[in-house]
Amino acid sequence: MPYIRVWIHLIWSTKNREPVMLKPLRTLLFAHIQENARKKEIYLDSIEGIADHVHTLISLKAEQSIAKVAQLLKGESSHWVNAEQLCGRSFEWQDEYIAVSVSDSQVGRVREYIRNQEEHHRKKTLGEEFDALLKENRFGLGLKPF
Repeated sequence: MPYIRVWIHLIWSTKNREPVMLKPLRTLLFAHIQENARKKEIYLDSIEGIADHVHTLISLKAEQSIAKVAQLLKGESSHWVNAEQLCGRSFEWQDEYIAVSVSDSQVGRVREYIRNQEEHHRKKTLGEEFDALLKENRFGLGLKPF
């Protein structure tokens, strides 16, 4: 059996960054995403967000890919919101996402960052946050995932 620990900070937004995830929906949705992750054997350490995007901290298993985990979490959750008619309109996620590796020494810092999304976004917009993440993680110039 391989011993693997790969931490990923996975971030995605609502379609067109629409602020449709009001607090009551976020509470239900994030609980649902956590339960879905458990059922699919995805280790979801942390989840939080605001009205237009979600931050998660996941740990991948040997047979899991970032793309597949993102697809399983995003696809099933948007289907669930629509099936339960929780949004009052069609709910969709943006196709793109950001996934950044996290070293063991930084896991606590990323957990705290995820936990404090509402406070964090009183000071910084989603666009400013993504620009900073892209720069900090040296993504190609001009590349904007959202």
